[in-house]
Amino acid sequence: MAKCPICGKEVKDAKKTWTMAGKPDKQGKRTQLTIGLYECCGKNFREVLDKKKI
Repeated sequence: MAKCPICGKEVKDAKKTWTMAGKPDKQGKRTQLTIGLYECCGKNFREVLDKKKI
């Protein structure tokens, strides 16, 4: 669930989700992010759903 930045309402269902890997840190580990795209108040916004080191 994500919180709308405009009205503060909780949005349950994501329109789309995807994963991406960031740049490596000093130890060489990357951070894998799972991001969700939500819609509320006629606007789209993104929210990080999961973050882990790979």
